Amino acid sequence: MSDKLPETIQELETPCMLVDIDRVKRNCQQMIDRCKEMGMELRPHMKTHKTIEGGVLMTNGTKRKIVVSTIDEAVFYADNGFEDILWGSPIVKERISGRLINLANKLEEFHVMVDSLQGLNGLLATPLNEGKQWSVFLEVDCGNGRTGCLWDSEEAIQIGKTADAAPNVKFQGLYTHCGNTYTPDTEAKVKVQQDTTERLVALKKRLAENGVECRVVGCGSTPSSSKPIEGMKTLTEMHPGNYIFYDYMQVLLNSCTFDDVACKVATTVVSHKPETNTIVVDCGWTAFGLDAPNEKFPQAVLGKAPVEGHPELILGRMTQELGKLTTASGKIDCSQYPLGSRLYFYPWHSCCTASLHKVYYVHSGDKIVGTWKPTNGW
Repeated sequence: MSDKLPETIQELETPCMLVDIDRVKRNCQQMIDRCKEMGMELRPHMKTHKTIEGGVLMTNGTKRKIVVSTIDEAVFYADNGFEDILWGSPIVKERISGRLINLANKLEEFHVMVDSLQGLNGLLATPLNEGKQWSVFLEVDCGNGRTGCLWDSEEAIQIGKTADAAPNVKFQGLYTHCGNTYTPDTEAKVKVQQDTTERLVALKKRLAENGVECRVVGCGSTPSSSKPIEGMKTLTEMHPGNYIFYDYMQVLLNSCTFDDVACKVATTVVSHKPETNTIVVDCGWTAFGLDAPNEKFPQAVLGKAPVEGHPELILGRMTQELGKLTTASGKIDCSQYPLGSRLYFYPWHSCCTASLHKVYYVHSGDKIVGTWKPTNGW
């Protein structure tokens, strides 16, 4: 391909990642408006797209108040004028690198998370420049069971008290990721939202009784933030991320509809195999990913991805560079999918799919309007 950008998505080499800018802008604006209606701050997560352009849209042009998943992302955004950055991963002493110290010294507001006294002690033992403090959030496990200090534990109180009393630490408050809202069961999801909110508020109260103020009490995931409950108004902050693109999983979770999914992977039909009831495309797991459905989604099978305009097709198997499509039932009619024709997959998990591409082709309708280049690494 020449250096000149093709004019339409049909001219691109495949496989490639497409981003619908009109849907992206709509998704971002809806989340901004939703947080305003809830009376909450929005701290969007950059992990899905990892681009400057996406970050500008998610922050409504302010380039302030974001979450990142890696130090690479933190450096990338800091170098491009972003401020008020939270690294959303638990600290231990062994992760306090020169890059992390430089960020804390350089930025007006750079925040880290702890979920153990051992991790906090690593910060206490690491001085910053004169006049600078480590800005610290306590990560809380409200029932998700991933990372975070248990919400009802004595350790949570001890961490808060120790951080609040330390001269080189500024204690910000509480942060939790309610990943257990990733369920298609609406009642179960609402129960998680209620429990998570109540547990954060209870911990905030316990800390206050011990003389520790929580300026920020934040909760988030794309399912919980796309359809927040009234009780979440007692919190101060939401931090979803996937909503900028959404994906097939979010459709099944009722976070959105297919009309909201803002990314897809373009692929080309390269072979017909009527004897095995398949057609073959040039998109394998290196372009699509193997982050697959699980027992929560009985209507989805391993490798399944909706094909735009072809609900009869199932991506039944992938190898490194190839995908094999079949039908849920009946004989596949290869003539309906000519060799050289284009198909478009909606990702199962857009965070995973996006991470596999060095460039996203941004389009409005069929017209290409630019490219976004994500950062990669850790």
